Order: sequence, then C-alpha cells, then structure tokens
Amino acid sequence: MTTRKNVVVERRIAAGRLPVWEALTDLGDMERVLSGVTKIEVLTEGAFGVGTRWRETRRMFGQEATEELWVTACEPPERYVVEAESHGSHYVSEWQLRADGPLTTTVRMTFGASPTRASTGLLARIMGGVGARAVRKAIVKDLDDLAAAVEGRSG
Repeated sequence: MTTRKNVVVERRIAAGRLPVWEALTDLGDMERVLSGVTKIEVLTEGAFGVGTRWRETRRMFGQEATEELWVTACEPPERYVVEAESHGSHYVSEWQLRADGPLTTTVRMTFGASPTRASTGLLARIMGGVGARAVRKAIVKDLDDLAAAVEGRSG
C-alpha cells in the first residue's frame, strides 16, 4: 500500500464563494491570478468540470516545470480535485470552498503525492522536510494571490 503525503493550507478570503470559485476555475485568467503560474495551455473545450485538462507551467524550486493536469471531481462551487502524474509520482490537489458568511469564504487546499513506481527520489525531495515547506509556501502564495484577485470585486 502506498502512503500519500499531504500538505494542507487554509485561507479565509473576504469574498463570496461564487467569485472565489470562478477565479479558481477560470483557466484562461490563471496566469494573471496566480503569480507562480507562467503559462496555461487548455487542452479540452467546454466548461470547467470533470475531464477538463490543461498544461500548467510554474516556477518551482528555482526552475520552470510543466505538468499536465486533469479534473477528476467537480462539485461547483464547493470543491474540485485535480490530478497529475510526473517523475514517478501521482499528485492530487483538492480545493474546498466553505462559505463562512455571504462575503467570506475559507479555501482549503490539500496537495498530496504518492509514488507510482519504486523510484521515489523526487517525491522524497518534494514532500520531505524542506520540500514540504516549499510546497506549503507555494500554496500559501497561490491562496494570497487568489485573495488579492477577488477581494473587493465581489458584492
């Protein structure tokens, strides 16, 4: 049995759940909303939902990396799950949005990784010690960017 290592970050945002959801799922605007994302290439047509696929390039650990991601669960405007496979690891990111009032939303992002083969060197670097702190820092930055993009726009 493989063990998934998770990093969980929560952030309260002074905006309603719908504007937060729209900002999180608007792939066309993602490069503007999230400063860590340098390029998005949408691979599927239609509305954001299960089956949506895209390539995301972001700066991580001092270099750019491109990963292909796909949506495996989507319950607007409450949660969605994105998965990816790369470098012998399977990644799962879950975004949960909880309304804490008409103009306050708590976003909980859970990032997990588990090995898909015996080689776990990259996974150990990503999720162990310093790597887990770097992943947490990147998620915190994404959530701060998200808050900056939507706070004050909703109402």
